[in-house]
Amino acid sequence: MFLHLTLHPWPAPVAGDVKFFDPPGQHAVFAALAEKSGITLFEPAGRFVAGLLELVAAILILLPFSRRLGAVIAVLIFGTGVALHLSPWLGREITLPDGTLDGGTHFLVAVILLALSLLLLVVHPGRSRTSRVLTPAQYWRQA
Repeated sequence: MFLHLTLHPWPAPVAGDVKFFDPPGQHAVFAALAEKSGITLFEPAGRFVAGLLELVAAILILLPFSRRLGAVIAVLIFGTGVALHLSPWLGREITLPDGTLDGGTHFLVAVILLALSLLLLVVHPGRSRTSRVLTPAQYWRQA
């Protein structure tokens, strides 16, 4: 028995667009990867791992003391996404569940998020090697 739960900003999300709660084999990107590559771990295990890593990166980016680590994780995730889009396994345009092409939207989003993650690595100041490392509690008391 499969329990279907939808936590999504829209009350009735498009099938194949919800990373965590689509039934196995129905997520457009990861189903295409599993089908074209022959590696069955892409769907559903790969999409859960990718989703959890994206969630961890987003939380780390929101916290000031771990922002650079979150940006590094995001660069790895979205760099992998761009590489998969440029490979013959996925391609720049993805076939959506209704049979139409996405027009390169997934690829464009991956490139933009990769660029923003790299920008965050460059712009966010790092700590010097001689400074002491603060615990989160010390950081918040200092600010």
